[in-house]
Amino acid sequence: MRGHGKIGGVELTLLGTGAPAGLPRPECPCAACATALGERARAATALLVDGTLLLDLTPGAAFAAARAGHSLGGVRQVLLSHPHDGPALEVPAGLPGPGRVPDGRELALLTGHRVRAVPMDAPGTGYAVTGPAGQRLLYLPPGAAPAGLDENGGAYHMVLLDVVGRPDALARLRAAGAVDPTTDVIAVHLDHDVPPGPELRRRLAAAGARAVPDGTTLDVGVYEDVPDVPRRTLVLGGARSGKSVEAERRMESFPDVLYVATGGTRGGDSEWAQRVSAHRERRPGSWRTVETCDLVPLLAEEGPPLLVDCLSLWLTDAMDAVNAWDDAEWSGGGERALRARVEELVAAVRRTRRTLVAVSNEVGSGIVPATASGRRYRDELGRLNAAFAEECEHVLLVVAGQALALRG
Repeated sequence: MRGHGKIGGVELTLLGTGAPAGLPRPECPCAACATALGERARAATALLVDGTLLLDLTPGAAFAAARAGHSLGGVRQVLLSHPHDGPALEVPAGLPGPGRVPDGRELALLTGHRVRAVPMDAPGTGYAVTGPAGQRLLYLPPGAAPAGLDENGGAYHMVLLDVVGRPDALARLRAAGAVDPTTDVIAVHLDHDVPPGPELRRRLAAAGARAVPDGTTLDVGVYEDVPDVPRRTLVLGGARSGKSVEAERRMESFPDVLYVATGGTRGGDSEWAQRVSAHRERRPGSWRTVETCDLVPLLAEEGPPLLVDCLSLWLTDAMDAVNAWDDAEWSGGGERALRARVEELVAAVRRTRRTLVAVSNEVGSGIVPATASGRRYRDELGRLNAAFAEECEHVLLVVAGQALALRG
């Protein structure tokens, strides 16, 4: 059984952590590149392992090593992971010529390190490195995921991959047992897809990953900084705010997600069918879908993560069930019946052991409904959102596609 704390041996220095073109991209006017300054700027990804093994040779690697307090003078092996049309190579004087290990083959170094080439589903080569004392790290090239893994190898101590560009690669690693809760997942090949700074940290933390500045040196096998994935998250937002996209994004790096659609099929409604189809098409193929408003049993069961979209439709079904739209029924027992159903759901959220992301509409800031039933629905949804949020470690409000952390 693996323990926590430093095992000793493998020291990894990230000479660069950016995409092949670096960040900011040359001549790119986008907002992410405009703010990628200082510590947020990133050179193309290159890794120095124990000062003797260099994974990827990128322009300026020698200067990057010097800035990090290291020298490339002790490097005995240079391996390339990028496709053959990757970044231009600049081989500093005295450095061994770069090479590539064929997929599935293993290279043993005189330093005691072993390097196995892992096949990818896209051009490039991944490398599994085992240190002299047994520490294991996995490095994947940009835009790639493993095409096959040894499921009996156990979890790696550290994995470095394109978390933002290929979250499904992290999901595959988790499904194969190559990443577990103690694995230090480091995002590399970072590009301008996500604004650097707080937004990048927030997205990576939701995937159980983190980013570090160029020049950072890490001890493979130290787990203190591994972010805890929030177990319960509520994502709020108005119509077309991007709340569903945000919720789905938070689950992309996990395998076997159960998508719970509370809206049903609405037979004969072609516009609704198109909405449902668009949601399905952007979900990973490994996810399963169930259409139900019976959430309590799902929350009580053991199983894969749940993504519930959405609570506002669950409330509509619950209010239909107690005939809450009729004033007489509402005052004659419908209100009490609805309160009981909401309390049952909230209690199930409190007790659940599953990872949960739920979506709901934020309607309190909109136009006051013209009808009594509309105002009743608005009020009950506000109460449901508040009670549900109280049981969640993370609560987000999505406005214009931007997620604002209200809690967590």
